[in-house]
Amino acid sequence: MKSILKLIKRFIVTMLFSLVLLVFLNLFLLILISYKQAANHGAWSTADQVASALTGKDDGTYELSAQGEEALSRTKAWAVLVDNETGSILWNSSNLPEGIPTQYSAASIATAVRGYINDYPVASSGYGDDLLLLGFPKKSYWKLMYNTFDYDLIKNMPQTILLFLSCNLLFIFFVYLIVTSGVLRSVKPVIHGIEALPADRNVYVKEKGLLSDLAVSINKAAEKLRSQDYQLKKKETARANWIAGVSHDIRTPLSMVLGYASQIEENRNVPKKDRNKALIIRQQSLRMKNLVNDLNLASKLEYNVQPLHMDTVNLVPLVRQTAVDFLNLDLEGKFPIEWAAGEDMQNCYVKADKGLLSRAVSNLITNSQVHNPDGCILFISVGKAGETCQIAVEDNGTGVTDEELERIRKAPHYMVCDRETGNQRHGLGLMLVRQIAEVHGGGMEVSHGERGGFRVVIRLPYGN
Repeated sequence: MKSILKLIKRFIVTMLFSLVLLVFLNLFLLILISYKQAANHGAWSTADQVASALTGKDDGTYELSAQGEEALSRTKAWAVLVDNETGSILWNSSNLPEGIPTQYSAASIATAVRGYINDYPVASSGYGDDLLLLGFPKKSYWKLMYNTFDYDLIKNMPQTILLFLSCNLLFIFFVYLIVTSGVLRSVKPVIHGIEALPADRNVYVKEKGLLSDLAVSINKAAEKLRSQDYQLKKKETARANWIAGVSHDIRTPLSMVLGYASQIEENRNVPKKDRNKALIIRQQSLRMKNLVNDLNLASKLEYNVQPLHMDTVNLVPLVRQTAVDFLNLDLEGKFPIEWAAGEDMQNCYVKADKGLLSRAVSNLITNSQVHNPDGCILFISVGKAGETCQIAVEDNGTGVTDEELERIRKAPHYMVCDRETGNQRHGLGLMLVRQIAEVHGGGMEVSHGERGGFRVVIRLPYGN
């Protein structure tokens, strides 16, 4: 709806701007034409000029100066001087046309001054007591012979002009609205269809009106989007089902491998070399089991099918207990943990799923252990940062390069080891941590640790 109102507003502003521009253009043209007309001095000024250039002689004749001749030549006019007492012609120019009267009465003079002589428009000027008449070429001037106007009409002319102008503008405005209403009726459903496309694929615009071709294109686009959504959902469902099926089917053989490997590892009758191999088999099988569980959980989080049991959780005891569980499993002491949480951090509460948060912290600890097989020190802390609580897990191990760190930040999915299969890479475990943080309204940050290793921070919104 905002787009329609914006479009109407733009139409109205454009129309008003066009009308104002049109008024100023007309005024400019009027002034230009009037200026050119004034530059020609006009018929009456020419008559005055010729009268001033006419000189009477002692013998009763008259002589026109070169300036007067030039004025007559320029305007292609002829001239006669009428005697005031007799009405006869005392003098005339050399280019006097045939048929021009040589005797004038008071009535004929009044008619001539007001209008024409034999269809020649006439202008006059006084020459002493006599009268100078100038006749101009036919159709050179148009004269109003009955040009008397009511005084009130002249007095109220500004208001009259303003009234006419207002009526004209109002008429043009209504015509404009009527004309554009059809366009707006056609544009409105098209705009609504375009606005609805991102949120609703079941969009249909009636294919009629001025923008019927555009409506057809929108309907085709909506149909294509519906088809793509359907195909995408089929693929996503198939992938989710495949992951769930593989996760289910692989648990039984993995459990058997873990069981037999543990038996061989604990059997003192088996050579130590073979027991070490059984240890490796058990560790890698356990890692595979954890990866399958992570993959299944990541799939559920991605498709929003993992139920969340939200509760108010104190992060300090949760993270501490998770760290203690790992310390109890570290029989060789290769991965000591240094805990950091001040007295003021004993009440760092968030709204979260306790199991998922514990899983995220476990993944971070496991990530450091997997990528530092020779051992490292883990530094775990819980603290507040503004309106968020943060869990930081850092190690002083081998760390990552800048290129690897950038890939981890940008990787949208599990980073498979397609080239260097012997090297461990940060992947599914970190992606799962990021997903867990995001479903709780937070986020995850990865960086180089201050102690030369790898650092991950989980930020969660603070809440009692």
